[in-house]
Amino acid sequence: MPQFRSGSSQTSSTSESVINETITSHQYRTGYSYSASGHNIESSDLNEYINPTATTLTEQTVGGVNFSWTAPNLEAVPRWKIATPGSAFSLQETLITPGLDTVTTITRTINTTTTTETTTTFGQ
Repeated sequence: MPQFRSGSSQTSSTSESVINETITSHQYRTGYSYSASGHNIESSDLNEYINPTATTLTEQTVGGVNFSWTAPNLEAVPRWKIATPGSAFSLQETLITPGLDTVTTITRTINTTTTTETTTTFGQ
């Protein structure tokens, strides 16, 4: 049997890992936006109401997410008339409806290298 009086031992270990990660985010708009602009126009509704009435729709499931939204009743969109007939006019209406707004996908790779070095010293 050998006998050691003193000495040392060194070991080194390296490990590598790669993580591929994908994150997807869905943004939903649950309401609506209506706007109108122009010149030489006015509401032709008796009460001069300039906003469509809201209608709540039933729930929907997309990608495992349950949601419901509020949308305008398109039959109740304001009616417009020219304020001064024969004069120039302009009208721009914008309606942004509820539903899926944006999908964001982030993909990343994480590379990790770990090195462990051990030195053992022994003696008598």
